[in-house]
Amino acid sequence: MDLCVFALNASRTYGKNIASALGIELGKHEEREFEDGEHKARPLENVRGRDVFVIQSLYGDHQASVNDKLIRLLFFLGAIKDASASRVTAVVPYLCYARKDRKSKSRDPVSTRYTAALFEAAGADRVVTLDVHNLAAYQNAFRIPADHLEALPLFVRYLTEHTEDSDLVVVSPDVGGVKRAEAVREALESQLQRPIGHAFVEKYRSGGVVSGGTLVGDVSHRQAIIIDDLISSGTTVARAVHACREGGALNIVSAVTHGAFAINSDNILAVPALKRILVTDSIPPFRLASRDVLDKLVCLDTAPLFAEAIKRIHTGGSLVELLEP
Repeated sequence: MDLCVFALNASRTYGKNIASALGIELGKHEEREFEDGEHKARPLENVRGRDVFVIQSLYGDHQASVNDKLIRLLFFLGAIKDASASRVTAVVPYLCYARKDRKSKSRDPVSTRYTAALFEAAGADRVVTLDVHNLAAYQNAFRIPADHLEALPLFVRYLTEHTEDSDLVVVSPDVGGVKRAEAVREALESQLQRPIGHAFVEKYRSGGVVSGGTLVGDVSHRQAIIIDDLISSGTTVARAVHACREGGALNIVSAVTHGAFAINSDNILAVPALKRILVTDSIPPFRLASRDVLDKLVCLDTAPLFAEAIKRIHTGGSLVELLEP
């Protein structure tokens, strides 16, 4: 099968970076808007019998909502499938509705599962994403192959090169992220060849209100590295920063895969104790306006990671090595 990679307009720049890393050009396509608000998208080149990858990161911005981007992607996947592509893979750096993976209240929706059903109904044969909120829920939601890439190697590489020669402690901002933080801690310990501590912060959420903040673990006189999958309002990271500062941490850095940065999050994250914020480019930091936050923001490039994943999927290779630092 010939390889063909498309990127919808909302993720065109990101798609070009992936295509460049692959050494190919993006496939040509058309997106049209109609007066009544409807739209269509179609490939402008032959996809019959080809191995097609479609790139679209599903976050909302000032141009299109999450739902709009999702439906456009689904329609395009369907058009590709109807045009007799041999295999259709959705490459979704940030997967929407991944946080609503269970019922937390009576009669709650399980939106992760419904989103998976939409991809399957549209004709996707495979989905590839980066650092979902709950890996088990993501894998169980899909009946088609659902590949999961991790930013861990990117974070570990950066932290190894830029971390001061001091005692380190990896901190999860809540109990649910302990396993993720522990994976980073083990990888850093292996790379740096010295012991690294671990800690977590208690957090409770009910009705959209976050409480808690007790630190479990020793961060005193250490550099604290806060690990999470998503920054939205910034309150979770800010609470962890406060807990680490109160616990005597000398320096505090956060490494969070997806920087959604909701409105006013930069006011929360501007705290001087937080020296650096690492994110990936899965979501552009377009909502940030505070120079205090932008000056300490480091955005890591994930295009080579996705390009390598596409190459290996296309050739039948393994993705396991991509998860290692």
